[in-house]
Amino acid sequence: MVRVFIFLAAAQLVLFVLALISVLSADRVRNAPRALWVLLIVVLPLVGPIAYFLAGRPRPVPQEGAPPRRGRGRPSAPDDDADFLRKMDSDQSRRDRETLAQWEKEFRKNRDDEK
Repeated sequence: MVRVFIFLAAAQLVLFVLALISVLSADRVRNAPRALWVLLIVVLPLVGPIAYFLAGRPRPVPQEGAPPRRGRGRPSAPDDDADFLRKMDSDQSRRDRETLAQWEKEFRKNRDDEK
């Protein structure tokens, strides 16, 4: 039981230190002034860091040239998008038909050359 208590105390200390470093090194914080977040983290050692990581940590700034983030209603990858898959299927079918037609033409030409 003592080992569990020591482990939980160490985890709480790590969480406390990480939250304090994060709030002090961040350019900006959300939902409250920086001083209030520091006070919450110091006064409420377990609840404060958890609250900061959930509500106070700044969102990452979009990188230049990166595609905009999509909402939850849109597919996250091309293979999840039904329209994309349908288009790929029709493009592949068209290429397959063209390849087959070319092979048939070559086959007829080779067969006619053999006669």
